[in-house]
Amino acid sequence: MVQQTFTGRKRVRKFFGHIREVAEMPNLIEVQKASYDQFLMVDEPEGGRLDEGLQAVFKSVFPINDFSGASQLEFVRYEFEAPKYDVDECRQRGMTYAAPLKVTLRLIVFDIDEETGAKSVKDIKEQDVYMGDIPLMTMNGTFVVNGTERVIVSQMHRSPGVFFDHDKGKTHSSGKLLFAARVIPYRGSWLDIEFDAKDIVFARIDRRRKIPVTSLMFALGLDGEEILSTFYKKIIYKRAKSGGGSDGWRVPYDPVRFRGYSTLNDLIDADTGKVVLEAGKKLTVRAARQLQEKGLKALRMSDEELVGMYLAEDLVNPKTGEIYAEAGEEITEKSLKALNEEGYKELPLLDIDHVNVGPYIRNTLAADKNMTREDALFDIYRVMRPGEPPTLESAQNMFQSLFFDAERYDLSAVGRVKMNMRLDLDAPDTYRTLRKEDILAVIKTLVDLRDGKGEIDDIDHLGNRRVRSVGELMENQYRVGLLRMERAIKERMSSVDIDTVMPQDLINAKPAAAAVREFFGSSQLSQFMDQTNPLSEITHKRRLSALGPGGLTRERAGFEVRDVHPTHYGRICPIETPEGPNIGLINSLATFARVNKYGFVETPYRKVKDGRVTDEVVYLSAMEEGRYHVAQANLPLDARGRFTEDLVVCRHAGEVLPVTPDKVDFMDVSPKQLVSVAAALIPFLENDDANRALMGSNMQRQAVPLVRAEAPFVGTGMEGVVARDSGAAIAARRSGVIDQIDATRVVIRATEDLDPTKSGVDIYRLMKYQRSNQSTCINQRPLVKVGDIVRKGDIIADGPSTDLGELALGRNVLVAFMPWNGYNFEDSILLSERIVKEDVFTSIHIEEFEVMARDTKLGPEEITRDIPNVSEEALKSLDEAGIVYIGAEVRAGDILVGKITPKGESPMTPEEKLLRAIFGEKASDVRDTSLRVPPGVQGTIVEVRVFNRHGVDKDERALAIEREEIERLAKDRDDEQAILDRNVYGRLADLLENRQGIAGPKGFKKDTKITRAVLDEYPKSQWWLFASPNDKLMAEIEAMRKQYDESKKGLEQRFLDKVEKLQRGDELPPGVMKMVKVFVAVKRKIQPGDKMAGRHGNKGVVSKIVPIEDMPFLEDGTHADIVLNPLGVPSRMNVGQILETHLGWACAGLGRRIGQAVDAYLASAKQETKPLKETLKKVYGDNETIKSLEDHELVELGRNLRRGVPIATPVFDGAKEADIEQMLELAGMDKSGQSTVYDGRTGDPFDRKVTVGYIYMLKLHHLVDDKIHARSIGPYSLVTQQPLGGKAQFGGQRFGEMEVWALEAYGAAYTLQEMLTVKSDDVAGRTKVYEAIVRGDDTFEAGIPESFNVLVKEMRSLGLNVDLHNSKIGDMMPTSEAAE
Repeated sequence: MVQQTFTGRKRVRKFFGHIREVAEMPNLIEVQKASYDQFLMVDEPEGGRLDEGLQAVFKSVFPINDFSGASQLEFVRYEFEAPKYDVDECRQRGMTYAAPLKVTLRLIVFDIDEETGAKSVKDIKEQDVYMGDIPLMTMNGTFVVNGTERVIVSQMHRSPGVFFDHDKGKTHSSGKLLFAARVIPYRGSWLDIEFDAKDIVFARIDRRRKIPVTSLMFALGLDGEEILSTFYKKIIYKRAKSGGGSDGWRVPYDPVRFRGYSTLNDLIDADTGKVVLEAGKKLTVRAARQLQEKGLKALRMSDEELVGMYLAEDLVNPKTGEIYAEAGEEITEKSLKALNEEGYKELPLLDIDHVNVGPYIRNTLAADKNMTREDALFDIYRVMRPGEPPTLESAQNMFQSLFFDAERYDLSAVGRVKMNMRLDLDAPDTYRTLRKEDILAVIKTLVDLRDGKGEIDDIDHLGNRRVRSVGELMENQYRVGLLRMERAIKERMSSVDIDTVMPQDLINAKPAAAAVREFFGSSQLSQFMDQTNPLSEITHKRRLSALGPGGLTRERAGFEVRDVHPTHYGRICPIETPEGPNIGLINSLATFARVNKYGFVETPYRKVKDGRVTDEVVYLSAMEEGRYHVAQANLPLDARGRFTEDLVVCRHAGEVLPVTPDKVDFMDVSPKQLVSVAAALIPFLENDDANRALMGSNMQRQAVPLVRAEAPFVGTGMEGVVARDSGAAIAARRSGVIDQIDATRVVIRATEDLDPTKSGVDIYRLMKYQRSNQSTCINQRPLVKVGDIVRKGDIIADGPSTDLGELALGRNVLVAFMPWNGYNFEDSILLSERIVKEDVFTSIHIEEFEVMARDTKLGPEEITRDIPNVSEEALKSLDEAGIVYIGAEVRAGDILVGKITPKGESPMTPEEKLLRAIFGEKASDVRDTSLRVPPGVQGTIVEVRVFNRHGVDKDERALAIEREEIERLAKDRDDEQAILDRNVYGRLADLLENRQGIAGPKGFKKDTKITRAVLDEYPKSQWWLFASPNDKLMAEIEAMRKQYDESKKGLEQRFLDKVEKLQRGDELPPGVMKMVKVFVAVKRKIQPGDKMAGRHGNKGVVSKIVPIEDMPFLEDGTHADIVLNPLGVPSRMNVGQILETHLGWACAGLGRRIGQAVDAYLASAKQETKPLKETLKKVYGDNETIKSLEDHELVELGRNLRRGVPIATPVFDGAKEADIEQMLELAGMDKSGQSTVYDGRTGDPFDRKVTVGYIYMLKLHHLVDDKIHARSIGPYSLVTQQPLGGKAQFGGQRFGEMEVWALEAYGAAYTLQEMLTVKSDDVAGRTKVYEAIVRGDDTFEAGIPESFNVLVKEMRSLGLNVDLHNSKIGDMMPTSEAAE
């Protein structure tokens, strides 16, 4: 049994799984970390770096030669310097966490002999060059870019290699299948080879105009005869001696060639003259084989059967050199007669029978107008570069560079491996360009497909799709940057005096740095991390996207790409994918899956030898797996690991089939290897409909961390893994003893065998009330006490949504499934007031507001308390610097930071000038631009940060924050120093004790024994002066002292560096003098309109919160916390929630029994733990952990289990119906899981029993507070003068066309006029309405809406002179004079 962890002893989960886990689940964010480490290779020694990642990029671009070849710039090595700020500092200051890249380059200058052209080295210079900053990955697999955490999502794309496919009969009206092959490189030109409807084979390069494939072969250096001999066998037809009748041709008999052959005449044995097959019959495969067995060697063919065959060689008259017929020419009756007259006894013919072998290449050759290599090269050149006149040299170079130049074309190792496998070639995987043989093999395979041999490829097979993770994406990006640089370097090398320059002068690192910055800042795959809770972080890092550069687009992706494929098993989760337009394009990696070095997803299997399952675990990719028979994890095995059944159901090549146990090669390691992390957290997943499970796994990612996290009663055993790997909970890095602890940090004194070079103390800083990317609250709480002993990997502090080291996204609540007065109609949720009162679903959200004081043209903005026209009341929460103090309660409209901006000079009246001259400056030339709390936010100020530009004096508030921070750093330093002293002096005392002292501090008698009492007489710093005759001992003490001094110095240095960084000014955007960030914590209780959900896709909106006494209650008087509608279950088929309810009910009942046992133990005088142990044994059975607990640990465990016994029911291997019934029985509950429930308002029992139990509910991030919005007046759009739209702009509600029709239909004329004018864009009218309301008058008239003016302007812009005549209606009537 695994020794339990520190937290695992405080709360033990009862495990229902039956299958032993053989393989260790890989770290869940390994995908990200491994990939990026492989790219950077920071820790590799300089000589030991492999050619991959950054090293490969530099190797591929360098050396760079100038155009004349007189100088060369070589790459020697690279290294990273220490990053300027650590992760937390970057987060706070809005910086990117990155390390400067230093590259050593060598510039070699050559002397070139003018006559011979020989080079000799004239000069070599080496220099370190700065090549931009490379972002570093944090411990949790994220990047901090401009202060925000981002994740680079891995991309699924089509693997490089060759693919064969057909158009499914869509192109041609006849429905004929047109086959095509495509060679996809990692980078370079695509080559397509395809059939058209007339069975001619064409090639396309980069999807340009097509050319006959024979032209491509000519360009490769083949001639017509070579092409034919490559694709077709040659058969020699010999003139038969006349025996038994007419002349004929003797043909060697081959059963494979003649199968399916339809005879025109009788088939005659050439040797015996017997008829083997009558005319008009078809030769079957079986008959053809039987003829060979009977000893048929050759057949006799008549002349007419040769007609329509093709010649394999040119037929030349040996005397005159005259060509009778060319290779590939079709034999007609006329030409055959001519050949017979010439006396040809043998004819070499192509083996084309139109049944097994078609004449496609021969027909293409006949149709191709190019006959020579030159013509073909010119043709290809014209296709690739239309409009440019070709020369032979340029055409050759262009063709060479398309597929055969390593600079421009790279198949990549993967592409080469895939190509070798598909075409049965054996080129080494370092050979990254195409070869002539490759292209010919592709054409040959394509023609074979057309002839009905072989299968097309399935592009959705995971063997044909691979994953590009962070490292590889970054590598490509950096290569782009370096290639941009290369051009500039070449030009510079040619233009400067090369003898005097250093490598530094040739290099401008901007393009490389810009490429990296652009990738992290704006690539589609660089995403703002979803940080709602720990699960959403982990899922985001494990995401696989088919979108992004070089991938698919939403519009183009068809149904097949999005569908679940058999090869997804154990690699990609079939459940977790978004609903909506991205469905199936964004997937999640399965729990046990990992990405191999080629980028293919692998999954682990247990090896099966001779029908016995072993514990050996092998990782297989989709390509490898297709060859084997794989059994499922939940098959019954006997004690020796053999299958108990006679037939085992296996997966093989995408099919499911029963086989005998000896044929089985592998077996799944675990039933949950099929699903992703989020889906593996759903208990009874096997009882839920897949669509609901999809919603369940997606909604868990939206659960908001609650103020008090509570692990689920009914879990799956994955909760601990997620909490640990996500980094939300803090795990001990080394074993040790807790030395000090407070809310913000834990100090552990390491007890492992200490390497004297390492610090003996670990300080863990806890995050307190930090804001996540989604404004949820990140807060960590210690779980340990001083003196506790922890082992490496134990959880010592809980983070957001974790409880005792387990993921805890929601709360266990008592549910009743019953209707309640229509309040839970259509998925609404009825809640008890207890939930609000006891803050069960209360969460804290932290909003960040920032304000910048800039240097404007009219003068600098100022952050101050002195704001014009603001009452003292409004300034009550600000300190003397004008910044709100921590702990202040603020509501919408309150000032957070006072700021004034100079405003432009308005022209002054002479009186004003006089007053200004007398009284000096007036306050009116500044306006109030303070930062105020936006509408809908109220809360408490939890943190304020002030940033000042270099050289700007810090205000009082900034200095106070700085002092506080320095005190914290000093405390850390002092604690570490104290533990270091204690460790070192303790060890020193142990070494010196009871030794003979030959020297010592002042006052020590020589040659006396050093005892503890002697040591205590002197201050510890003088202990180093003691000396002993033992040289080995003295050497050890000396080493220890040296190490101690270094550690002490290092500590002090680190402290001083951090203080220096604090006191230095901050790097702010240009023009900004000062920046203040204010963090407001908002406490959100649950209220009607909030969205809640279970883990089974059962979501709903809170409709009403009912007083506790009105809620339905049980016989013991317990009121239900939540009432759900039973009609939400049957049609949605997520029965898992009902099973969870029953099992949760049993958990709570068992918890109550354990609680009673604990109470009895505490109340008894003897304090006997036996009854408690008995109770626990009944619940847990024979559990090792519980046996190993001490009495006080048992009591603590009992207290933790009082609310409910947590259990784990793993997916596809969980509790069965019988297990649930047994648990209910053990808890003393009704086996049906139903109870009599009483109406809280009348006290009468309901007619039927009701399903009651505990269910785990989550509060989702869709909070009504973020959605509710109201506006009276606010900002208006500049041109149309209509109110803006949307909550973010504090906009109004749109009153659209249809709403206007509604008011017209009701005849509500005045309401309608008001809507279209004063409530919208009648600028003058708006002001008048306000004045009228202030007067208490309720009549107002509408003017001309601004939209009318916009219309007039539009018409004028079309050249129509439209004028508006403003006059009364009476004045406009035509007069009689005008009429005349």
